[in-house]
Amino acid sequence: MANLMLFIVLPLAGVVLGWTIRWLYARFQLSASEQKAERLRQDAIREAEAQKKEILLNAKDELIRERNQQERENRERRAEVQRYEARVSHKEELLDQRAAQYDKQDKEFVEKLAALEKREGVVQAQEEEYRRELERISGLTVQEAKDLIIRNLENDARHDAQALLNKVEQEAQLNAEKKARDILVTTIQRIATETTGDITVSTVSLPSDEMKGRIIGREGRNIRALETLTGVDIIIDDTPEAVVISCFDPVRKEIAKQSLERLISDGRIHPARIEEIVQKVTREVQNKIYEEGEKALFDLGIHNMPMEGARALGRLYFRTSYGQNVLVHSKEVAEIAGLLAAELGADRELAKRAAILHDIGKGAETDSDQNHAEVGAEIARKMGEVPQVVNAIGAHHNDIEPSSLEAVIVQIADAISAARPGARRETVDNYVNRLENLEKIAEGFTGVEKAYAIQAGRELRILVNNEKIADGEVKELARKIAKQIESDLRYPGRIKLTMLRETRIVEYAR
Repeated sequence: MANLMLFIVLPLAGVVLGWTIRWLYARFQLSASEQKAERLRQDAIREAEAQKKEILLNAKDELIRERNQQERENRERRAEVQRYEARVSHKEELLDQRAAQYDKQDKEFVEKLAALEKREGVVQAQEEEYRRELERISGLTVQEAKDLIIRNLENDARHDAQALLNKVEQEAQLNAEKKARDILVTTIQRIATETTGDITVSTVSLPSDEMKGRIIGREGRNIRALETLTGVDIIIDDTPEAVVISCFDPVRKEIAKQSLERLISDGRIHPARIEEIVQKVTREVQNKIYEEGEKALFDLGIHNMPMEGARALGRLYFRTSYGQNVLVHSKEVAEIAGLLAAELGADRELAKRAAILHDIGKGAETDSDQNHAEVGAEIARKMGEVPQVVNAIGAHHNDIEPSSLEAVIVQIADAISAARPGARRETVDNYVNRLENLEKIAEGFTGVEKAYAIQAGRELRILVNNEKIADGEVKELARKIAKQIESDLRYPGRIKLTMLRETRIVEYAR
């Protein structure tokens, strides 16, 4: 039992002793930690106090530096303000001096102005006296003298301006003529032209005079049938072995001529045969018209032409103007226009197209009183040609104003083709009338003594009265005569006007 108690007590005593030892060790550790914490707190407090003192010292130092900097800036500003006040004071003194000087000059100016006004009054009085004296001596008022001076100045200015204008025009004309001559020479050298030799005739040769009766037929039925079907007048007179066909339409005249020649060759002449031959020839001529138009377009390389355009061109094959075949003339104008356009940098195809169509109005079947240029322009417009082509056709005789360079080129090419040597023939009566009209127009102007048409009407030399026309007025007179000729006459090419004015004095020494 005692052992049992001992066995129980000893462990309990060991447990109590162990717990007591651990409690004592824990108290010891806690006390050491508290002491260490207290030391750390004291160290932190001391360190914080030291940092606080250091921050305060730094703040005091910074405040002192800022205060010193502000004092220096204040001293510098006070010094700058003092200098500025000194400058302002100096400027005020200068302004006071200048104001005093200006006051003095103003007084002197007022005195001088009063003296000048007084002197001006004296001068005006003298001027008025002199003017009255000049008017008395010259016999002219002031306004009359001004008008006289203005007229003299105006005449002198007009004379000088005319002289300058003449000089500029002469220089421009020299340069322009040289350039134009080079272009035209180059163009003409590159085109082959043919001389007009054949003319359209309206006479049919007969194998014998007996054929005239067969053409007339019984009671004139054959000739009436032929005239009715062809629309021409057949004249049978005393001309041996010949019949004359008269008609303004060249196509109808050609149909009548070919029909009559075939009837004469066939020998069977009666109304039914005449109708058959006329219909056949009409179809052949219409085909010929289209073929000639197409051939002309093909030769020139012009495409996209409507059928009515080709037919209008083909009708020109049977028409002549002053002995020149109009279709040949139109082709020649197109070739020249193409070459000129290439030289001048214009639209070559447009110029050729307008040139080949420029005379299509001559072959048109119309009762209109318009000229061929207006009719041709209307035909081209209906065919759908561009406005430049229509304008070039209508303007090639200056009936309307040309609106493009190509239109002017067509005018030039038309004049070259019509005016070149051998292109056209003209009757003697028309030639003489043209020369007489040229001279008559020039002699109708005041100051013209005599006019002479020379070089087949290509030049007009005009003698001017030197007492009625001054040198500076001769140029203007030439312009007026040229415009009158352009408006009153129709002529191929151009006419050169040469004005002659001279002062001839004859004296004899005895």
